[in-house]
Amino acid sequence: MPPEASPRELAKLVLEGDRSAVSSALNLVDDDRPTGRKRALELLDALEGRGHGARIGVTGAPGSGKSTLLDAVVSGLRRRGRSVGILAVDPSSQRTGGALLGDRMRLGSGTRDAGVFLRSMAARDRLGGLSEVTGPSLDVLVAAFDAVFVETVGIGQSEAEVIHLVDSLVFVAQPAAGDLIQFMKAGILEWPDIFFVNKSDLGDAATRTAAELRAGLELGRRRDAEFPPPVLCGSARDGLGIDELIDALDAHREHLLSSGVLDSRREDGRAARIRSALTTRYGRFGLARLHGQLEIEFFMRERADVSVDRIVTENGHEVEKAIAAHGD
Repeated sequence: MPPEASPRELAKLVLEGDRSAVSSALNLVDDDRPTGRKRALELLDALEGRGHGARIGVTGAPGSGKSTLLDAVVSGLRRRGRSVGILAVDPSSQRTGGALLGDRMRLGSGTRDAGVFLRSMAARDRLGGLSEVTGPSLDVLVAAFDAVFVETVGIGQSEAEVIHLVDSLVFVAQPAAGDLIQFMKAGILEWPDIFFVNKSDLGDAATRTAAELRAGLELGRRRDAEFPPPVLCGSARDGLGIDELIDALDAHREHLLSSGVLDSRREDGRAARIRSALTTRYGRFGLARLHGQLEIEFFMRERADVSVDRIVTENGHEVEKAIAAHGD
């Protein structure tokens, strides 16, 4: 890669799957200096709409085996000849603000493959949630790899946010964990597209958990009424059920493409990312100064050829002007 590659040159290399370019691009989107920010927006604009990779979220309670399962799925995808990117969102160090890198340690064999790229990312000040740089980092990875996974910190806010970033969401359940009723109350079971009961070597406990999940899904609402979420059982440790999970992911992607749901999910996700970023930066008052949600969606349609981050930046300037005028 040229040492002083322009953002558009860098984007071209990312689209070709150049790992060095992917690393440089991820560093650039995380650069909050004014000169870096300008270059990052040019890069993201050049990549907008050109990402071919499937966006897949992996979530579940701590201890459910998400990282072990993800490692097994990555190995399975590589056997099928697909390249893989991973965003592992770790809790932040209270001292440095950086990721604790627990997922990099747990994701073992797959990440040593040349066709796999892993990026550990700190949740920073978003306790239980995703940092603002998660979205643009995902936009970079889907331009370079066939499948990109986002593994979240845990249960709660991160799941509410990750659905705006991914096409498919996998929920990893642990047998006899006693969490299902609480998840149902919180509405979390409405979001996933696929459920995987891990540690099926526990026998009856795994069977009961799968049955509870299926019963809960019958009682609750579904995110997509046309695609009943499958409830699968397996063991990441023993490699059981991994091929079935990959097949289910492929089936869901085919459904999204054939039904047109993929386009609507991504448009809804773009709008949600814009609203979330503006609300985080300027609060609800600042967002109201921009005349609300409909104004954002109109602006988004008018600027369909540019990145979410560009739209956030341009709208942010308008919010600042409105706030300043209100103050006067």
